[in-house]
Amino acid sequence: MLKIALPNKGRLADDTRELLADAGLEVRARSERALTASLGGEFEALFVRAQDIPEFVADGAADAGVTGRDLIEESGRPLHELLDLEFGRCRLVVAEREDPRALTPDPARRPRVATVFPRLTARHFAAQGREVDVVPVSGAVEITPHLGIADIIVDLTSTGSTLKVNGLREVETVLESSARLVTSEAAMADPVRRDALEGLATALASVLRARGQRYVMANVPRAVLDRVRQVLPGLNGPTVIDIMNGGSHVAVHAVVAARAIYRTIADLKALGGEGILVTRIERLTP
Repeated sequence: MLKIALPNKGRLADDTRELLADAGLEVRARSERALTASLGGEFEALFVRAQDIPEFVADGAADAGVTGRDLIEESGRPLHELLDLEFGRCRLVVAEREDPRALTPDPARRPRVATVFPRLTARHFAAQGREVDVVPVSGAVEITPHLGIADIIVDLTSTGSTLKVNGLREVETVLESSARLVTSEAAMADPVRRDALEGLATALASVLRARGQRYVMANVPRAVLDRVRQVLPGLNGPTVIDIMNGGSHVAVHAVVAARAIYRTIADLKALGGEGILVTRIERLTP
């Protein structure tokens, strides 16, 4: 049974559990404080800090893991990305004080940059040819310019609202991040583990692909099928099925984006559509 390292707390942990459950891999733990659990009887989950997961996977303590791209890049460990899980989106940005009256850094010394991501920060400024002094901190990065600890910061943001509240403005983006399913090169070199992990990635991708999609079924006049195809393009066009004793009507089925459902139903009704049914999709594999 392969071991999958999962975040032990926070929004990333909640979103990961929800995705796994939707893929049929519900977390089954003996208690809320358990450090391990069964994942649908197919895998074993290890609950650890998100920032430790790259190390667990790279060192072979876990066969795969779920954590943010920012933490993967900061670890510097060589990992193989299996899937972008599309949640936990944020940006690692450079920010400085908005207040024009703020003291200008002494040109005789290098700017000080406070961050929880010293490796990524040093790499970013080195790539620009800028000399800075990186000040590693463990949290509350936004306050450091106001305390004189740093001139600028490098920190995570999703909307930028926290920076604004603390009198800071974004200068540039260092990294775009989201949750990723990763494994090690050693695991990929093992055919048995590789097949199991690729199967896991395929299952999770099918759930992600289904989100925001709906399955539409309707009976429509055969004579308007050309126009129905414009309303229900689907993945490869709608599926058309003869109806027993349906006469001039046929059944059409298609996958439609949820955001387009209102207009799709109205257009089908206008074409004489009947018995229109819309359902959610749990998984979608092309």
